[in-house]
Amino acid sequence: MAGVRERIAAKAWALGFDALGVARARLSDEHRARLAAFLAEGRHGAMGWMAARADERGDPQTLWPEVVSVISLGLSYAPPGDALANLARPEIGNISVYARNRDYHDVVKGKLKHLAQFVAGLGAGVKVFVDTAPVMEKPLAQLAGLGWQGKHTNLVSRAHGSWLFLGEVMTTLALPADSPSPDRCGSCAACQDICPTQAFPAPYQLDARRCVSYLTIEHDGPIPEEFRVPMGNRIYGCDDCLAVCPWNKFAAIGREAKLAAREDLTAPLLAELALLDDAGFRAKFSGSPIKRIGRNRFARNVAIALGNAGEAGLLGVARALAGDADPVVAEAGAWAVARLLAAGRRGV
Repeated sequence: MAGVRERIAAKAWALGFDALGVARARLSDEHRARLAAFLAEGRHGAMGWMAARADERGDPQTLWPEVVSVISLGLSYAPPGDALANLARPEIGNISVYARNRDYHDVVKGKLKHLAQFVAGLGAGVKVFVDTAPVMEKPLAQLAGLGWQGKHTNLVSRAHGSWLFLGEVMTTLALPADSPSPDRCGSCAACQDICPTQAFPAPYQLDARRCVSYLTIEHDGPIPEEFRVPMGNRIYGCDDCLAVCPWNKFAAIGREAKLAAREDLTAPLLAELALLDDAGFRAKFSGSPIKRIGRNRFARNVAIALGNAGEAGLLGVARALAGDADPVVAEAGAWAVARLLAAGRRGV
C-alpha cells in the first residue's frame, strides 16, 4: 500500500493541499474521556450538536463502521501580515483571518471531493468530512502526524504554525499509518496569556462560553456584559491565540487564492457595517462564512465594537442600531450609545 499512499499524496499536492498524513480510524479512551469531560462541564455552551452525536465523534467506526484509514489533510491560510494589526484601529471591525473571503468549508470540501474520487478510483469506499460532521479532526490530525493539539486546543504544525484548515477522507483502504506528532509547546504560554476573555481554564482546555469566536459566531442573544469590553473591535471570530504562536514563524503565506483576504473585508469601517440591512448584509457576505450568522447577530457584534471605539463621531450609527427592530441589536446599540457618551464626557 506504500505506493498507493504516494499516489494519493501526489494527487493531494496537485489539488493544493499543504499537509497530508494517515491514521488508523480509531481514537483512544483518553480522547473520548476528554470529550466527555468537556461536555459534562458544559464548556460547549449552546453547541448542542456536539453532545447530540458524541458517540460518533469519539469513534470514527461508530460514525462509519467500514472505515479503516483516515487521510487527514491540511490547507494553509497563513496571512501575509500581522493578523492582530486591526486591533489597534478601533474605527474598523476586525474579522478573523479565515473569514475574509470565501467560506473555507466549500473550498476545502471541493478539494476533498476531488481527492476522494481519486481514492474511490482505486477501488475503495470513501467519505469526506470538513468541520461540520461529528469528527474529532484535531486528534486525528495529530495521530496522522500533521501536528499536535496545542495549549490553545487548536492544531499546531511545525511547518504551518496555527494556520491550517483541516479535512478528512475516510476510506476502507488499509493505508500505512504515519507516526503521531509529539507535543512541542514546551513551557510556552503565549496563547493562554493573550486571550482577551480568559477562555482557557488550564493549558489544553477551552471554555467555549468565554471564547470571543464562540460569542461572536455561535452565541445567540445578548453578549454577557463581562465580555463586551474585552471584545474590543472583534466582530467575527478572534485570532489572538493563533497569531501569537511562535511556530507561525515557519509558516509561508497561504497559497489558496479563494482564501486570500478581500480588500473590503481586510479593514472594514464600523460606520459602514452598521448601516447594513438584511439585504445589504446578504449581498456583502455572499459566499462568506459570515453570512451564516445572519444580519442581526452580526449587527449585535458591530454595536459592541462601536461602544468600544470611544469615538464621538460614531454616535449616530450607534443610535441607529439602538433603534433597531431586533431587540438584541437594539440593546447592544443602546449599550454602545451609553459607552460613547460616557467616553465623550471623559474627553476620550
